[in-house]
Amino acid sequence: MARGLVRKRKGKGMDLSIVVPARNEEFIVETIDNILENIEGETEIIVVLDGYWPSQPINDHPRVTILHYTESIGQRAATNQAVRLSNAKYIMKIDAHCTVDKGFDVKMMADMQDDWTMIPTMYNLHAFDWVCDKCNVKEYQGVSHPCPKCGDEMRKDIVFKNKTNPTSTAFMFDNTLHFQYWGAYKKQQKGDLVETMSIQGSCFMLTREKYWELDICDEKHGSWGQQGVEVACKTWLSGGRVICNKKTWYAHMFRTQGGDFGFPYPNPGISKARAYSRDLWLNNKWDKAIHPFSWLIEKFNPPGWDISKGIIYYTDNQLDEGISDVCQKQLSRAADQNKIVCVSLKKMHFGTSQIVLPLERGYLTMAKQILAGLEALDTDIVFFCEHDVMYHKAHFDFIPSDKDTFYYNDNVWFLRLKDGHALHYDANQLSGLCAYREPLIKHYKERIALIEKEGFSRKMGFEPMTHNRIDWKNKYKMKSWKSKYPNVDIKHDGNLTGARWKKEEFRNKKFTKGWTESTIEKIDGWNNLKSLIDDRNKRKPR
Repeated sequence: MARGLVRKRKGKGMDLSIVVPARNEEFIVETIDNILENIEGETEIIVVLDGYWPSQPINDHPRVTILHYTESIGQRAATNQAVRLSNAKYIMKIDAHCTVDKGFDVKMMADMQDDWTMIPTMYNLHAFDWVCDKCNVKEYQGVSHPCPKCGDEMRKDIVFKNKTNPTSTAFMFDNTLHFQYWGAYKKQQKGDLVETMSIQGSCFMLTREKYWELDICDEKHGSWGQQGVEVACKTWLSGGRVICNKKTWYAHMFRTQGGDFGFPYPNPGISKARAYSRDLWLNNKWDKAIHPFSWLIEKFNPPGWDISKGIIYYTDNQLDEGISDVCQKQLSRAADQNKIVCVSLKKMHFGTSQIVLPLERGYLTMAKQILAGLEALDTDIVFFCEHDVMYHKAHFDFIPSDKDTFYYNDNVWFLRLKDGHALHYDANQLSGLCAYREPLIKHYKERIALIEKEGFSRKMGFEPMTHNRIDWKNKYKMKSWKSKYPNVDIKHDGNLTGARWKKEEFRNKKFTKGWTESTIEKIDGWNNLKSLIDDRNKRKPR
């Protein structure tokens, strides 16, 4: 049950609502008083007391609204509830242990644009000192402890002022999506309004319309954590910009020492947020993105993200060249600058390098082709590409989030070439596999040794780690992902494995998840597909 106390000045609308989610916050009163002292515009404060009452009551003020929950609902949910009470154009979320610059609100709004997320320069907050009156000992804020001289209990002396060193205007996240300061990028920032890859998460401003449009506090993350990554990625990938306004500042108190100077929400909550965040961004699952996640990495080129991508293209050279030509041209376009190692059974002129294995077509040969391609590549990540699949550029935007997991893109349509009938179901196919190179090499060495010893069997299967029928020495995990636009698997008379076009042909109906039937003209992201196939059908096989 929530209780809200609304106190606003009559007859005046607000331009900015500052929302303050708070749980077990010792300095909430000092924070609110400091904000009130320094606002200069039509600005209000909406405080959510998430499952607690502060020991010192918040001062009554017409600019302050208080919403109280008897039981905690989590920081993200609390922030959303505060924003629902707002009618202002702009929303600023700020932590309950901060101070702000004089007139920070009007300075921010003066430069704001509707598709931006803006942050002020960040300082550290010196909230208090530990003082022993008996020994005249004074120590900087931290975990409570007895006086190092006499052993008596020390008292808190409230300071509540900003420290201008360090001054932070540039932030990033590493390849595990953990927040990082970025001093090197700070040196490149010129002017008063500067781009930053990410934010710290304790203070940011955007329009209320964008807040809801982008679902800025997505509660699927859990209670709290990953706020800076979420806000930054949603802003950048939707076509906006994240800007640090160096004309103004806020100061934030950092509580990373644990004990009674730790986080207000339970730490296990952040692990859920990080797992959800990595899956959402690294697997390009956010449906409002107009850019893939790799676009953001390429834009800022942060340290530690220099992950290289490569492609192994393997073929038995028995495909109708009309089909293979169309698929190769599309792959060359989609792969962009990624290396392509072509492994064939006859000499070809395709890819950035070529390997010819003069072997007979078969399952063992295909495994050897794949291993040869893996060993020839020198990239971190490898995409498997087959000669009769049309690969969309979106397929190669993917970045695996775990080095010991094999990832399958199950966003694929099966196209029956003879009549243009198209079918989709969630299929984990070898042609959609992406993973780190080293685990793949280990697996294919083991797979080849097993085939040479026992022969190929359906028990082994084609797609590594998609079932547990083989007790592999080198075990890896398996996950699926969906690219923004699908690949198209062309089904023709020369397929090594047969195609199934009816649900009744599947013994286990779980393999028909997502079953959708359509036509060649209606496959999303492939406006030119019919003309490509028509052009191929006009040619005579060579």
